[in-house]
Amino acid sequence: MPLVPMRQILDEAAKGGYGVGAFNVNNMEQIQAIMQAAHDTKSPVIIQASRGALKYSKMIYLRNLIQAAVEEFPEVPVSMHLDHGNSVETCIEAIKLDFTSVMIDGSLAEDGKTPNTYEANVAITRKVVELAHPLGVTVEGELGCLGGIEDGHGAGLSVDEVNEHLTDPAQAEDFVKATGVDALAVAIGTSHGAYKSGRKDPVSGKMLPPVLAMERIHQIHDRMPNCHMVMHGSSSVPQELVDVINQYGGKMPNTFGIAIEQIQDGIKHGVRKINVDTDSRLAMTGAVRKLFAEKPEKFDPRDWLGPAREAAYQVYLARMTAFGQAGHVGDYMGMTLADMIKVYAAAK
Repeated sequence: MPLVPMRQILDEAAKGGYGVGAFNVNNMEQIQAIMQAAHDTKSPVIIQASRGALKYSKMIYLRNLIQAAVEEFPEVPVSMHLDHGNSVETCIEAIKLDFTSVMIDGSLAEDGKTPNTYEANVAITRKVVELAHPLGVTVEGELGCLGGIEDGHGAGLSVDEVNEHLTDPAQAEDFVKATGVDALAVAIGTSHGAYKSGRKDPVSGKMLPPVLAMERIHQIHDRMPNCHMVMHGSSSVPQELVDVINQYGGKMPNTFGIAIEQIQDGIKHGVRKINVDTDSRLAMTGAVRKLFAEKPEKFDPRDWLGPAREAAYQVYLARMTAFGQAGHVGDYMGMTLADMIKVYAAAK
């Protein structure tokens, strides 16, 4: 089937009570690993590219690689999503290249770092919706700010500052009505990257997991049971993946991620899209370090990209199963953007 609007994937996930992994990509091997995992688990999937990825790989290359993946596995519903678009122009560029979904991150100014005013966020988000919906393209917005900086986006807030920028449930309801977004990224204390917590046990000095305001998700779901929420910064940063990196010469102390059980709780309360990036990076880096440490004579990129791809595949396989999307490929026929145009027109 052709690329489908993300809105359909999220609507179907809501019907089935499951979440869908949105996996960030930078290269061919990640795309191949995602699609193989989606095929093997019979999972619909969202493949997304951030501005950092688009700068590295160039948007047209990633677009064509994803299109090739769809041709190889035509039975898998796939949405191609722009992650953290920083301007109307960036979203337009993605739409012109056949992305079926875009995120406009109006929670931050165009520099991708400075927190925006609520009014400015509403204005730019609404503008993207008005441009995208007549073309059948899904729009994700964000309210509140995440911690961490990665791929050119993120406010880089401290733990206390993150708590000051959590999503307000009442404001979230107003935001969705004012903008018409299809999906809402919520700030509940997650952060981008492998260092999601600045908390330490005062006695042992060990890192503690980040405190997530899961009640905010529950409250938003109570107010808007049909709102598709998105959890950003949701890599679990498994210690075993970090251990492999450190075992073979890496230096990654004090990493921490988001517990799968917390993500699953979010899914029970309206989270339909779960962003995962760091976990596959860790898996791939560990596999490459291990290969070079054990076989230093290797020089063919295929020798190390192959194990990296397999390691990423295992991560995607596990996440698709944990999020509940596995087994849902045959539930529905994929819509086209033309089909979605009619849906949006009928909803006016």
